[in-house]
Amino acid sequence: MKDAARVRVTRDVLLDEAFVTRLYAQLPAGAHLRTAGELEASIDSMLAGHAEGEAVHVFAYGSLMWNPAFDHAGTRPATVHGWHRSFCLRSIIGRGSPEQPGLMLALDRGGACHGVLLCIEAQKARDELRVLWRREMMTGIYDARWVKARAGGMAVRAITFTANRAHTRYVRGLAVEEMARMINCGAGALGSSREYFDSVLDHLAALGVRDAGMERLRVAAGRR
Repeated sequence: MKDAARVRVTRDVLLDEAFVTRLYAQLPAGAHLRTAGELEASIDSMLAGHAEGEAVHVFAYGSLMWNPAFDHAGTRPATVHGWHRSFCLRSIIGRGSPEQPGLMLALDRGGACHGVLLCIEAQKARDELRVLWRREMMTGIYDARWVKARAGGMAVRAITFTANRAHTRYVRGLAVEEMARMINCGAGALGSSREYFDSVLDHLAALGVRDAGMERLRVAAGRR
């Protein structure tokens, strides 16, 4: 893929069938990709209990904080309890390769996570969720779920993406040194795991958030 490491995830890229085909062609043989129909059914299920005419909120804790790639009407800081930010997904295409896998974030059970809420206007919700689902839900590595986020003293129902612990690329129990090594070495079609890691730290700092898990990894990986 020409200039693969410089590809930036945008709305147009996510809707580009040729790019998506090339990107996911790097997955191991037998890996399941959701069809357009399966993605649509997943969105239907997600919105089944959502009041028609109301905005949809998305809780972002990783790259969605700085590059959501879907149309939204603004952001605000928020916290979700019962879930924490974790580098628990092995990346073998976007920011890693089968030879040099990286690590990517998901929400995993326990603790709390500080991030941001993105608001999608009601009339745009389905179209923008289609873009988001093509980004996050193609391989089944994430589970989309509703969570309660606290923002400005208010409880807001929001969609977020948690780790699918049954997926073959879910990892747990890695030593912090091994996690740091994978973050420093992984690179793929969308850039490097290290670029991603540093961007997360930068955006947490901008929010005034100090994430203990991220700080342990920062020390082990060495801040550049």
